[in-house]
Amino acid sequence: MNATVINGLQNLLVVNKKKTATLVTCVILLGLSGCNAATTGSEKSAQNAGTVIAAKTKTNAETGAVTKEMTAASKAARSSENFTVNTLIQDVIRYPAFGHYGRLIFPVNTHYFSGSTLGNLSLTWYSEIRPEKTVEICNYFKQHADAGDTVFYDIYTPEEKAADPSKNDAGLFFFKGKPGAKFAICNSGGGMVYVGSMHDSFPHALEIAKKGYNAFALIYRAGYQTGPEDLARAIAFIHTHAKELQVDTAGYSLWGGSAGARLAAWLGSHGTEAFGEKPYPRPAAVIMQYTGLSEVTGKEPATYNCVGTSDHIAPYYVMQSRINQIRANGTNAEIEVFPDLDHGFGIGTGTVAEGWVGRAVAFWEKQMK
Repeated sequence: MNATVINGLQNLLVVNKKKTATLVTCVILLGLSGCNAATTGSEKSAQNAGTVIAAKTKTNAETGAVTKEMTAASKAARSSENFTVNTLIQDVIRYPAFGHYGRLIFPVNTHYFSGSTLGNLSLTWYSEIRPEKTVEICNYFKQHADAGDTVFYDIYTPEEKAADPSKNDAGLFFFKGKPGAKFAICNSGGGMVYVGSMHDSFPHALEIAKKGYNAFALIYRAGYQTGPEDLARAIAFIHTHAKELQVDTAGYSLWGGSAGARLAAWLGSHGTEAFGEKPYPRPAAVIMQYTGLSEVTGKEPATYNCVGTSDHIAPYYVMQSRINQIRANGTNAEIEVFPDLDHGFGIGTGTVAEGWVGRAVAFWEKQMK
């Protein structure tokens, strides 16, 4: 709210006490009508001052009761309204039910995304971003958070985060499938400089959950060392909290696009023990999209790849060569190469790649024990 408007109302409250109830109501109505959750220091001071004045002048018990009813009704109305393409990104981040994890829904490194609303969100290096999917995901989080479901899990303890504050930027968003079903962890790309989950892991996790499996989207600390460490911790966390999460840890899968595909491949080939955790079972399958990773260790799990021929970042022939090497080692491996598709197509809605997630899930199912 504009600080001038607040100050003007406060002055009127002091000068004309006979109209206190009416003006207090006006202050409350203005505070509830479309104000952005972000406020400047002066606005907060003005709001605090208004609260003090209102408290001193509310001598009429009936006025206080009406005020409480209006506030409760307004909160209920806001809670029942879904996000739309016109919803401000900042309003999603600051949605009260999201608490401390609202800021992790979008990249914490803000240099790599642009746009002010869900409808015009843009992420560096990504194509085929669908506003309707962005809205669907945000509403998924909202509906579950409003219902009291746990949407986000911290994977580091308060002590670990106090010792290393960067660990506040890591955790798991949970897309629930059927209780007791197997799980997948989806890892988005971002060139190891940011995490583009809204397009490169949230949609995948949501689609996997729709098929009945439990899916997690990892928010990791971007970096060649911290990224794999966070994925290793995520695997450890899910295994040690399997009962609480109601997941089957046998035959899980790791998914990733671009830099996130490297994380999935590294943990699949080298295991959690290579990245600071005790050994946990390796995944039954690794699902990878558009990455230039070429190394083959001979310890790869069953691997599915997909990529476009027009990818200017991860040449399709590099992925094709790697799949051929994995096959030569006697391990199940498949690749889909989509004509004229660029880097970062996500789940491929509206492109020649549409439907690949279902085929990747079918590949994973073949590897389950």
